[in-house]
Amino acid sequence: MCNMTALRKKIEETRKMMYETYEKNPNDPEILFISQKLDVLLNKYDRLRKNTKKFK
Repeated sequence: MCNMTALRKKIEETRKMMYETYEKNPNDPEILFISQKLDVLLNKYDRLRKNTKKFK
């Protein structure tokens, strides 16, 4: 469960960074890179969550 907690924290940090970047400049190309990073984290979390359910 420790990995899931750390991953959730990283997801929230990345999401916050994306929102803050957007608020400063909605056309900032960095938003795309942050969004892609967030996608990767969310996919990892989803896979981890699904694998955890299988073993319960």
